[in-house]
Amino acid sequence: MITVLSGGTGTPKLLQGLKEVIDPSLINIIVNTVENDYFSGVYVTPDIDTVLYTMADLINSETWYGIKDDTFITHEKLNKLGSPELLKIGDKDRALKIQKTLLMKNYSLSHVVDIQAKAMKIKSMIRPMSDDQSEINIVTHDGKMSFHQFLIEEKGHPDVLDVIYSNVGPAPGLLESIEDSEMVIIGPSNPITSIGPIIDIEGIKKILKKSYVVGISPIIGNLPVSGPAAKFMKASGLSVSAGGVCSMYSDFLDRFVIDFEDANLKKEIEKLISDVTITNTNMRNIDDKVMLARTLLGEIL
Repeated sequence: MITVLSGGTGTPKLLQGLKEVIDPSLINIIVNTVENDYFSGVYVTPDIDTVLYTMADLINSETWYGIKDDTFITHEKLNKLGSPELLKIGDKDRALKIQKTLLMKNYSLSHVVDIQAKAMKIKSMIRPMSDDQSEINIVTHDGKMSFHQFLIEEKGHPDVLDVIYSNVGPAPGLLESIEDSEMVIIGPSNPITSIGPIIDIEGIKKILKKSYVVGISPIIGNLPVSGPAAKFMKASGLSVSAGGVCSMYSDFLDRFVIDFEDANLKKEIEKLISDVTITNTNMRNIDDKVMLARTLLGEIL
């Protein structure tokens, strides 16, 4: 079994490649939950839903959020009625979120995600990192704001002074699933807001130190492939580079994968970890995704 630590954009692209290379039933995906929140009365789990749609071949690969070819009739009607939504939710996507909200009256988030994954005929195990309600706040010069306020209302423009998220306990079976894995892949998601909350769960780092862990840098040159990772890394005292990402994971990392553009950093990164692979990490198409998946899995294929 292969375990993948995932956020909601970079890593799902990799998952598309992985499920072409190995049996999807051998993939265990642990997904960030700190961005979960209620919008228009429905419980939204952005990263989990993106992973569900990716593994079910439904993802809108233009936005990496929601379902491809979805409609927005309800969203548009709400706006006309004077109740605009902060988050633009598609009609088919809303159905999944309504079901999740209803099911969570009686079941844990882990159980609900398992129900939805099976209904979508997904063979992989998709696990929320925690069943606890958590939150994340972005500290700016104007004070604290929610992640979604920063990203959607403010469009990621304010300077970031700090990123604060709540500590939560692991979901049932989470730690055991990592222990049982032949390899753990830290996907190319935002190191601070997507991967950081997962590895900060009590017990995770201890298990990762005993596991074979491969990480992929989501930074190419001095820019993230997508999202506001640069601002968050600077606020956390990390250089915005593949080296900065590696320093965050180096205590438990066995191998680190960087892009051709960062080949000049290889010697610097080798001071942190000896096994550094240079390849194309910019996943523009399915061939790039499959190639990267094969590079990561290497000898275990």
